[in-house]
Amino acid sequence: MHCIVTAGPTYEPLDAVRRLTNFSTGRLGTELARFLTARGHETTLLIGELAAYRGDPHAGKVERFTTTASLRDRLQALAYHPADAVFHAAAVSDFGFGKVWRRSPEGELTELQSSKLSTRQGTLLAELTPTPKIIAELRQWFPQARLVGWKYDVEGDRPGVIQLAERQITECRTDACVANGPAYGQGFGLVRVGAEYTHFRSTTDLFAALEAFIHERLDGRV
Repeated sequence: MHCIVTAGPTYEPLDAVRRLTNFSTGRLGTELARFLTARGHETTLLIGELAAYRGDPHAGKVERFTTTASLRDRLQALAYHPADAVFHAAAVSDFGFGKVWRRSPEGELTELQSSKLSTRQGTLLAELTPTPKIIAELRQWFPQARLVGWKYDVEGDRPGVIQLAERQITECRTDACVANGPAYGQGFGLVRVGAEYTHFRSTTDLFAALEAFIHERLDGRV
């Protein structure tokens, strides 16, 4: 099967020298790509330029992305080459920067446009604007593929994260979601349409379950 895996962080520029990003290392997605390749699948890995993990994925094709727009463009381009499964494990920035203002001692705001913002300008206020939800567009680009998203959360508890994963599946028309992070606790939860979630202690068990999942019948295909 042809599998696409996204991994690692996107970033959004504040100016020409500063960025907003996250702590994703890209390890989980890279190891998933390696597992799928070893199992005989044709694997394309899209990995963030800032991913700290540098292990060899042994994927058939590796492309690097930078911003959310960059990752979106690469996925959209791959839509012309039908995929059987897309594993969207990348940590996409929820926000990018909008306008930046300087605040005077009197509280007056002046919009700034600079390739390198200076501390000499005093207190600055930066606007955060939501980035496009790439996962919500995957079904349009890959209408016949198995789509698996990720839900990583740091607040709440396991039942709450499972509910968020179920909501993602419903709203984004995906087929499954992997829940993890501090709110979930140790291990991973695989949430699927019309089924109870399954807990896995290790990435090895999770990867095996994900491979089995893409072999299941989908809309009449095997």
